Amino acid sequence: MTAKIDWQGVFPAVTTQFRDDLSLDVQATHRVMQALIRDGVSGLIVCGTVGENCSLSKEEKVAVMEAAKDAAAGRVPVIAGIAEFTTPFASAMAKEAARIGLDGIMVMPALVYSSKPHETAAHFRGVSKATDLPVMVYNNPPIYKNDVTPAILASLTDCETIVCFKESSGDARRFTDLRNMVGDRFRMFAGLDDTVLESVMLGAEGWVSGMSNAFPAEGEALFRLAKAGRYAEARALYDWFMPLLHLDARPDLVQCIKLCEHIMGRGTFLTRPPRLELPEAERAEVEALMRAALAKRPKLPADLALPQAA
Repeated sequence: MTAKIDWQGVFPAVTTQFRDDLSLDVQATHRVMQALIRDGVSGLIVCGTVGENCSLSKEEKVAVMEAAKDAAAGRVPVIAGIAEFTTPFASAMAKEAARIGLDGIMVMPALVYSSKPHETAAHFRGVSKATDLPVMVYNNPPIYKNDVTPAILASLTDCETIVCFKESSGDARRFTDLRNMVGDRFRMFAGLDDTVLESVMLGAEGWVSGMSNAFPAEGEALFRLAKAGRYAEARALYDWFMPLLHLDARPDLVQCIKLCEHIMGRGTFLTRPPRLELPEAERAEVEALMRAALAKRPKLPADLALPQAA
């Protein structure tokens, strides 16, 4: 029997916080998570791309997962990113997430290795067999170079723990292609910020969001308006949000998102190498985008019952 989940809404890809010496700051990361939940997000993704998974040791990943479990306290689902070089290492981390008691895992393709389609499928199949936790398959070919196509995902329908698909290719047509292949077998999540409205219109039930780290209320409002079919209101909010949402599609998305989060007083802009601080001109560009957005920050519809934006 396929694992049952109730994942829907906006799940920020939570940033991992570092001290000035770039050591892991678990307490600050815990505060970031608590603030996001306070401001109305529907779930948390930890140790994802934005969480700098590949810059963390195993012990640090475990510490972040444990902090997320504590911060959520059962109020929202917590999903841990699994990003490793090999299927055995990924399976081991999946077991850690289960031991901690998280609600699911988001599995990336085996990193570094550019796999063939049957190898890509075998990686997800192998990790899914290592745990009873529900699995979200994460497709982000611009970043991770391996493309989890609808055909590959369709080949995994017999894996009962694989229940969800996060699509970050930027090609919203894939939601329709996947549905035509396997119906509603997988819950579909938008994974690229600047295609979220289109993705929801085509069947996405959730959104793993980068920029909702800085603007959680606006992200949740945009998603709820789209799900309700209130497209005129959603489009107006999307137009305001789009210059910032584009930052999620850049190679330096983590630096950009953390800088926006820092400007909003929600976290630090520090990232670990190989991610370096934005050059002065690019930092100025992001700061200008934030000034423009804050100058015209929209009033959100009261009937959405969102917590007051921070």
